[in-house]
Amino acid sequence: MQPAAGLLLLAAPALQDPNFADTVVLLLDVNEEGALGVVLNRPSQVLVADVLEPWRDVVAEPEVLFRGGPVGLDGALAVGRLRDVRDAPVGWRPVRGLLGMIDLDTPTELVDGSLSAMRVFAGYAGWGAHQLEGEVERGDWYVVDCDLDDAFVVDTTDLWRSVMRRQPGSLAWHLNRPVDPDLN
Repeated sequence: MQPAAGLLLLAAPALQDPNFADTVVLLLDVNEEGALGVVLNRPSQVLVADVLEPWRDVVAEPEVLFRGGPVGLDGALAVGRLRDVRDAPVGWRPVRGLLGMIDLDTPTELVDGSLSAMRVFAGYAGWGAHQLEGEVERGDWYVVDCDLDDAFVVDTTDLWRSVMRRQPGSLAWHLNRPVDPDLN
């Protein structure tokens, strides 16, 4: 499967870059200039209410900032899930289906009631033109479908394993693959 907005990247066991080891990345944008996504399973200890107070009642549990990736750590991105695709609020940018991005400059009262879940990410993961495709070909990432709940699970500790477990065919075998299969 080729990388596309709305799909997930699962870090392969051999990917040991500390920024991405054991991560699940939601791709938000993929085009000829590169790709952008957020790491779904790296919650921080910082409460959203402490840095983006107006959004405190909109974000899903846990109500903390997530470390979206190593790029742009001084900025924040919000990912949301619509209740109804026909009721997209002001500041909404669709990614795939009910998943999309929310402009955090939008007044919360214009968003209230339109979302069933929202999460805020400090920073993002970014790839230059054809960089991600090369990493996928090299085997650093598995590209898989996204379940709408993946971006909003309360406990992300086992997210990588949960997503891998539901994969069809031989891909799920990688669930128990050692970092270096030659040593097995």
